[in-house]
Amino acid sequence: MPDATTIDAPAAGSAPAPAPRRAPAGDRGDHPRIETISAVTLATGHMALAVAFYEKLGFAVASGGGDAEFTTLAAGAQRLNLTAEAGRGSAAWWGRVIFHVADVDAAHRAVSARGIQPDFTPRDAPWGERYFHMTDPDGHEISFARPLT
Repeated sequence: MPDATTIDAPAAGSAPAPAPRRAPAGDRGDHPRIETISAVTLATGHMALAVAFYEKLGFAVASGGGDAEFTTLAAGAQRLNLTAEAGRGSAAWWGRVIFHVADVDAAHRAVSARGIQPDFTPRDAPWGERYFHMTDPDGHEISFARPLT
């Protein structure tokens, strides 16, 4: 029987074996398997302004609209919901929504041409994405990004 130092050792010149996938702590298979995020819902104090902003980003109104209490916007198979919450005040920074696009620089030019002022020009991040941020009319941080190749 080999000793403990040779059991998982890769053959000379080969790549190390990948680490085994581990189930979440306490996973007994008795919870639902999450497959994808169906939609993200953002609160807005002014539905018409928010709908116009997201339409400039390329979203299409799937239901609702500028005068609705609830609007669903579509980008391919993905959904972004807006819910009218006037009078609730604004929350402290909550995070951001990141959308992958085919070409970050082209997306930056396109949204700028539509009158949206991104927070900065596209940049390469140390975590391996090219990205830029912008802020919607309700203060939600929106990012367009693409993994670097």
